[in-house]
Amino acid sequence: MQGDARMEGSGPRWWESRRFAVALVLLTAVPLLLPQIPPLVDLPGHMGRYRVQLDLAESEALQRFYRFEWRLIGNLGLDLLVIPLEKLLGLELAVKLVVLSIPPLTAAGLLLIARVVHGTLAPTAALAVPFAYSFPFHFGFVNFCLAMALALLSFALWRWLALKRRFRLRAAIFLPLSIVLWVVHTFGWGVLGVLAYAAEMVRHRDEGNSWLKAWLRAPFDCLPLVPPMVLMILWRSGQVGGQTTDWFNWHHKFRWFYMMLRDRWEVFDIASVILMATAILFAACHRRIGFSRMLAVAAGFLILVFLLLPRIVFGSAYADMRLAPYAFAMALIAIRWKPSFTTKTLHWVAIASLAFFVARIGATTASFWLYDRTYDRELQALEHVPHGARLATFTGIRCRQPWMMSRLEHIPAMAIVRRHAFSNDQWTMVGAQLLTVHYPEGGYFVRDPRQMVTERQCGGEVWLPLNRTLQWLPRTGFDYVWLIQPPRHDPRLLQGLTPLWRNGSSVLYRVDGRSRPRPAP
Repeated sequence: MQGDARMEGSGPRWWESRRFAVALVLLTAVPLLLPQIPPLVDLPGHMGRYRVQLDLAESEALQRFYRFEWRLIGNLGLDLLVIPLEKLLGLELAVKLVVLSIPPLTAAGLLLIARVVHGTLAPTAALAVPFAYSFPFHFGFVNFCLAMALALLSFALWRWLALKRRFRLRAAIFLPLSIVLWVVHTFGWGVLGVLAYAAEMVRHRDEGNSWLKAWLRAPFDCLPLVPPMVLMILWRSGQVGGQTTDWFNWHHKFRWFYMMLRDRWEVFDIASVILMATAILFAACHRRIGFSRMLAVAAGFLILVFLLLPRIVFGSAYADMRLAPYAFAMALIAIRWKPSFTTKTLHWVAIASLAFFVARIGATTASFWLYDRTYDRELQALEHVPHGARLATFTGIRCRQPWMMSRLEHIPAMAIVRRHAFSNDQWTMVGAQLLTVHYPEGGYFVRDPRQMVTERQCGGEVWLPLNRTLQWLPRTGFDYVWLIQPPRHDPRLLQGLTPLWRNGSSVLYRVDGRSRPRPAP
């Protein structure tokens, strides 16, 4: 019997009910219902790539600028999903629906893990659900976040099958499932392996083995997850580039912790992280609150991986940052309230947790609505851009990035999506991207991060000041120049450019003058 006010034979308390869990899951979709384009930093850039992969064979305009070669890499989640969905829904709606599904899937994964491990939901379970909108999601790492959501759901299934002692069935399911997860994104497969190893090690310990024997036996239980290792070796073999560097950058690692929920309002976002950390510390110190040993070990392993990972893996930045929110979420669902608490006490704890969840989802909804209005205003410029245009776009950023990111850094790629136009914001990373830019007429300004400009030269950064960009831009290579919320610049450098559209400081120009630029570096 749990709690002195819970009677034998009574049903689950409201925070333990399936109805409550389903409500939490569904509410995580609310922030993404209104925006036509989910306002995530990198997502418009990915959408530009999707348009190229879908239409390149039939589009002479896109063939002038881009090359696309299919290869099996561990980062193809949405790239593959949009192929059938685009035929049914169109690209923008297809992307929106897939992205909209990621937070509910993440929330469902966390809550299912909690239910499988604890047998019920703790009154603090709602505290972990806002991590469905963690900073990696806001940044637009959509393949990664989809893979992590699937990894959480897979881990719940892994543990449930272990409780049922269905090990052969589990092996049969996870042999192909691990490959699918790797294809969606390598990190999802890796995290599932970490969680599965932690679970098996604790299971063997609970069955009476020493920690050493448990540690040695757990890898054999995880053998069904090994096949993607072959794919990883094939992916990386023979490829040049994709640098792995910036190890043990403790300054950045500290920042990733307090940025775990970074969105728009700095004080609120940091205070939310502090509240969650306080809940974990309080549970660790209170003699009547404990942790599931299995989930605590899993959270500890994720933190260890976070500490050991470099900032850049295979040329992809923010590799370590992505794990921090999931380690914290795992620690929160690990909290276990002992039966000595009264139902009344647990009721108020659940109310407080739910209030926090509602506050976070409400704030995210308001934030996304404001970002969506900005997207709508800026994208009006594309109504004046013809099909197949050669468009150079420059988005203003600051040397010292504010807490609230503009999320306009890759909005130029919507010109690819809607106009089959050239956009100078696409990534080119050896082994990590299937798209390459082939437009020599654009010179130095044809790929990311040349679309981001500053007012002055930032120390140690690759961004160029807008004045220098306008001086060096080869105007013969472009038909239009789009300045999106640009920094201050010399208006004399705009001679030969005719404004076609203006909204605030953002302006779309047609290139009329063909003045000879200074050579770029």
